[in-house]
Formats: sequence, structure tokens, C-alpha cells
Amino acid sequence: MSDLIENRKAKSQSQPRNTPGLKLFLSKGQLEAGVDEAGRGCLAGPVVAAAVILPKKVKLPGLTDSKQLSKLQRERLVPLIKEQALAWAIGIAVVEEIDRINILQATFLAMHRAIEGLNTAPEHLIVDGNRFRPFQGIPHSTIISGDSLYLSIAAASVLAKTYRDSHMLELHLAFPSFGWDQNKGYGTVLHRKAISEHGSTNHHRLSFRLLPEPQLGLF
Repeated sequence: MSDLIENRKAKSQSQPRNTPGLKLFLSKGQLEAGVDEAGRGCLAGPVVAAAVILPKKVKLPGLTDSKQLSKLQRERLVPLIKEQALAWAIGIAVVEEIDRINILQATFLAMHRAIEGLNTAPEHLIVDGNRFRPFQGIPHSTIISGDSLYLSIAAASVLAKTYRDSHMLELHLAFPSFGWDQNKGYGTVLHRKAISEHGSTNHHRLSFRLLPEPQLGLF
């Protein structure tokens, strides 16, 4: 009997747990959605947002800010998040919208689309960052580095990033010269060099400075 008790203890201790330090809710007792975006600072591709409502009990071992996770870790978390979430949704603002209304407003637009896509209406929103445009009167809180503090925001960051990364891989097949399979549209030296050599595409954000000032001599 004592061996059985010991084995049960050992099994219990080996169960995966949520990342230490990350909280589940900011406002307990409310249906709370975490919201985050990916791709805001890129030179090419859409900005993608996600909204996630998690239940009171959830097991998402290793979940934290998507930028702190490897590609494999993110991909392993995606099905767990989708299976356990009470609701989740993706929102997108395309390049034409980014250029027309600016990246900040396009980010809000993508976030609003994600929230609107939830099949369960949240009672409170917690949004990564320090700025947000109110959505349909739902109370919200902005949280700097929220994706490393709250599980629902971290879950949203993982869904947004994996979705956008997958999209940029598809675009890479049509435009291999720009290295979007590696840089995902961010302004790396090689990406900017490719723009200098080949020009921009219809997936580049023309409202952004695609090339550095000549005197900087980056390539």
C-alpha cells in the first residue's frame, strides 16, 4: 500500500503545470479575454491579432510570451490552447489597411476583429501593451508585457504569431528573394538588401521606411 501511495505522489508531481508566475485572470469572476498581436513592426505582411478566453482550470505547460518560445514550443501549444479555451479567434488587418489608416489603428482593427470573432462575448478584456481603442463598451485593461504576466494574453500571443508566421511562409513561396521564411517580414539587413535589389512587392507596407537612409551604410 505504501508503494502505491508513493507512486501516486510521484505521478502527481510529474504532471505538467502552467508556467510559474503567470496569472490566469486580472479580474476574477468575469469572463476575461486576453488580446495580443503579432507583426506590428514588420515591413511586410499583415498585422495579426488573437483573442483567447480561458477557463478557470487550464494546463498549458511552458506557456509564456511567444517571443520567448521556440517554433516547436509554440506549435505544441497551439492545439492545447484551442482545445482548452472557452473561445478563441484570429483577426487580421491587411497591408492596404495598414497603409491607409496607419499601423496603430490597423493593430486596433485586427484586435477588434479577433474579439468580434469570439463565439462567447467577454465581460472584460486584458490587452498586451499600453494603448487600445475601446471595443463595443467592453471594459478593458492594458498591460505592458502582459504576454509574460497573464496566461490568456500569452495564449493570444502564441496563436497570433503562429498564424502570422504560417502566412509569411506561404508568401515566401511566391517571393523567395526576401527571406520571409526566416525574417517573417521584419526589417533585417538581408530583407532590406533584397528590397534594394528587387524593389517592393504588394505585400510591403509602403507607409513604412523600407530602406534606411543612404548615409547609414547598412548594406
